[in-house]
Amino acid sequence: MTMLNPADRPNLYPVLPLRDVVVFPSMIFPLLIGRPGTLAAVERAMLGDRKLLLLAQRDSNQEDPTVQDLYQVGVIASVLQTLKLPNGLIKVLVEGLERATALSFTQDSNNSFDAEAATLIITGADSLETRAHMKVGARRFREYVSLNRQLPDEVLITLSNLTEPERTADFMMAHLPLPLPKKQEALEQDSLLEQFKLINGTLEQEIEILKIERTVEGQVREKISRSQRTYYLQEQLRVIKKELGEDGDEDFTDVIAYKKRIKKAKMPKAVKDRAEEEVDKLKGMAMMSPEASVIKNYLDWLCAMPWATITKDNLDLDAAERVLEEDHFGLRKPKERILEHLAVLARVDKIKGPILCLVGPPGVGKTSLARSIARAMNRNFVRLSLGGVRDEAEIRGHRRTYIGSMPGRIIQSMKRAGSMNPVFLLDEVDKMASDFRGDPAAALLEVLDPEQNGTFSDHYLEVDFDLSQILFITTANMRHEIPLPLQDRMEVIEIHGYLRYEKLEIAKHFLIPKQLKEHGIKPGELQLTDDTIYAMIDVYTRESGVRELERTIARICRKVARETVNARGRETVILPDMLEKYIGIPPFKESMIEQGERVGTAIGLAWTSLGGDILNIQASMMKGKGTLLLTGRLGDVMKESAQAAISFLRAHGRPWGVPDEFLKGHDVHIHIPEGGTPKDGPSAGITLATALLSALTGRAVPADIAMTGEITLRGHVLPIGGLAEKIMAARRAGIKKVFVPETNRVDWFDLDEDLRSDIAVVFVDHVEQVWVEVFPPSQSPPSKRDSARAARSTAQRPL
Repeated sequence: MTMLNPADRPNLYPVLPLRDVVVFPSMIFPLLIGRPGTLAAVERAMLGDRKLLLLAQRDSNQEDPTVQDLYQVGVIASVLQTLKLPNGLIKVLVEGLERATALSFTQDSNNSFDAEAATLIITGADSLETRAHMKVGARRFREYVSLNRQLPDEVLITLSNLTEPERTADFMMAHLPLPLPKKQEALEQDSLLEQFKLINGTLEQEIEILKIERTVEGQVREKISRSQRTYYLQEQLRVIKKELGEDGDEDFTDVIAYKKRIKKAKMPKAVKDRAEEEVDKLKGMAMMSPEASVIKNYLDWLCAMPWATITKDNLDLDAAERVLEEDHFGLRKPKERILEHLAVLARVDKIKGPILCLVGPPGVGKTSLARSIARAMNRNFVRLSLGGVRDEAEIRGHRRTYIGSMPGRIIQSMKRAGSMNPVFLLDEVDKMASDFRGDPAAALLEVLDPEQNGTFSDHYLEVDFDLSQILFITTANMRHEIPLPLQDRMEVIEIHGYLRYEKLEIAKHFLIPKQLKEHGIKPGELQLTDDTIYAMIDVYTRESGVRELERTIARICRKVARETVNARGRETVILPDMLEKYIGIPPFKESMIEQGERVGTAIGLAWTSLGGDILNIQASMMKGKGTLLLTGRLGDVMKESAQAAISFLRAHGRPWGVPDEFLKGHDVHIHIPEGGTPKDGPSAGITLATALLSALTGRAVPADIAMTGEITLRGHVLPIGGLAEKIMAARRAGIKKVFVPETNRVDWFDLDEDLRSDIAVVFVDHVEQVWVEVFPPSQSPPSKRDSARAARSTAQRPL
């Protein structure tokens, strides 16, 4: 589009878009120009009669405004001066001449406009009503300037020199703090009377706002002055009374309040004396000083502790046993220990609180059992999670000299407990860490020692606090991760995983009712048969606890809720063959035992933090250079067990048909699936030796036999840990017989009878006792052809 020369048409003006500002006639205003379109408009104006049409933008964020983005009414202005700045911008000083309305626009490729404009005629300048409004507006404007410190007094001098109503209205409107739409509304008014009405209304509002601000500022200033005066007079009074030898406690409200709280808290004498010392310090200093705030915070903590609050224990053993049975199925040993504690409490007035440590895999109910114990004993319950705690100050607190210091989490928890004898759960005690800030496990030694915790000292309180009446319960997943000094102070109770039938009862009486309630399903709308629950346990949730089982039940509830959203009340019965529809393909098989050819394969038992598991240990012989190849992400200890097994076979394997130099010209490959899971520990020694003997002699190991135990170079079998979890894994896998070290006989008979049933255990103290059972001497040695076939099949079996 071709731009016309403004000089050829007198009423054609270059358009200068304005952002966040409205320029009025007779107003001189500096503008900063930088956009290409506005620069082009200024250049055209300078080439012509130096006049521009100033139009405000509706949206100030628009970088390249179109015609629709501009107001139609603006001001014809004259360019008084231009100044090019070093950064490429141009500063333009303009003077508003008269109001104008844009009639039509033309535009070039640089998004620059020219507009044909007509002057806007203002009416009502000579009316008496307009003159009256002008005088009222002038008086209010003077009052507004006197209240507003941001406007200089020279504004009033300029106003007094103005006699024309139109210029007076424009001048006052230009100095009022109004938003752009309001100023544009005033600019577009063609009636001078309406302009003055808008100005007077605006001035009335602004004057009221300024008066309120002045009142608020005066009140704040008066309050500060009063506080300073009060502080000064209090200091004078304190000095005067000190000179007269009088005690001025009655004049200090905070001191009186703290003395009442100290008396009400019924503190021990030593603690009370310490609190009164702090109160004496408080009354001798300014209440607004930082030290006073520290003392007040300290006194607040001292007064908030439950020094004399003790709840009465429920000594009805039958009622306590009933509560424990309602909340948890099984867990015989922890329940017996709690009932024994209550029985002793019924005979003596006070005993030192025991420290129980519940050790077991996740999901077996350790944390929830602690809550049930508190409910059975009618005690308050408080829980402190120690997972990831690595700062000693978390336990013992910070010294009061530090900014923002506060007591440790033991004292904070006691404040929440509200009594001196709660059930205190220290959760995940095996997951603490230590770094340069100290060892929190060492700080717990005093807390968990019955001989010391009666005088526990927190770094913040700096007074003895009695923890001896607390029933401490700690939980952990792995016993060997708990520091030995801590173990020495605790009575460890092993909580094993649940048996198959126990999970069924837990699901029927606890998990299913809970999930039905949470998903809004009435008991009659969903039914899970016993076979269905067993199928979920066997092939969907292979775990020691019941957390995954609960999540699986929740998945079924969600599916059923969606299916019956429009058919409430309809009964849905889930059968085993329907599980795949509701919760997908089973992640596990019915049996974890490797089927088919068993030569070179033996089943071991492993312990993990999630419970027990079985290991299919495979061994294979092949031609080579006598290399031992170990795969399956084995740890250093398990690698050493494999080397010890090979050394024993080389030294003592001849009676079993193993050549002395069986490694000569052959490689031995030992593999333990699953290769992505790290494995370590010495208890696979006899399993490794048995798998090697099977591979070397071609004799198969029965599929229903498992074994566990560490082996020495002389073939002796050493004890192992985690017997309960390993036996449970064997039962889950369908094992019929398990070889266990003789030294673990005591552990075996310490297990529940339900766990010991339906499985045969053979106690051995030498590996050859295992071989006698697995490879009976009456069995004739295999022929060379059979041995070769067995070795080939073992070597070709996928590892």
